[in-house]
Amino acid sequence: MIYLEIATKLVIGLAGLLAVTRLLGKKEMSQVTPFDFIYALVLGGILEEGIYDEKVSIWQILFAICLWGISVYIIEICAQKSDRMKKLLKGHPSLIIRNGELDIKQMKKNHLEIEQVRTMLRKQGVFTLREVRDLYLEPGGDISVKLHTKAGSVTPDMLGLNPGDEAPSILVIEEGQIKEEELRSVKKSKEWLLEGLQKRNYKKIEDILYGEWSETDGFYIQPYPKKNSHIQ
Repeated sequence: MIYLEIATKLVIGLAGLLAVTRLLGKKEMSQVTPFDFIYALVLGGILEEGIYDEKVSIWQILFAICLWGISVYIIEICAQKSDRMKKLLKGHPSLIIRNGELDIKQMKKNHLEIEQVRTMLRKQGVFTLREVRDLYLEPGGDISVKLHTKAGSVTPDMLGLNPGDEAPSILVIEEGQIKEEELRSVKKSKEWLLEGLQKRNYKKIEDILYGEWSETDGFYIQPYPKKNSHIQ
């Protein structure tokens, strides 16, 4: 009887999970929001506690699943009808790079480091921030990227050209700090970096929010917005 009860609870739990999932519509994993993740955890906890606890009856599990499913469904309907509630529950996109410039406030708000942004871009096939015009961090944690027109419109193949491969870019300055390990990886020194920055009229490392270098394209420097500097 115990095994039969456990099996019945498992079947009911599976049916409940499928029903609640169908209520929320079809979503890819990249579209799952923090709220979706929470409701799944709570529902899993309900089943975990109820399946092997003899004191919890099948009807109690069924009641908990139905109550939780109805609650989630009502919240979803309310979120669809109210933009304020939708932003509260689902979140909204954050513009991390606007018109080629990093928004340090949005990065801090989303607990992002520059190297994390670079990693996400590489997964999208973008290996340098100089190509990025706008970058959105979506509520599900993935990113949407708009490249500068010159970076995304015409390719060498369209023009019948056969250029050499571009060298990868490395992060040499992050939020006013020199990345000495990255410099050593390309056999460059701190003195070499400072000399290169001085040639471009950057006197203080602390004034620079972001700096990358590649053997093909050279330096790409972005100062803090409050500083009277320029991007090169």
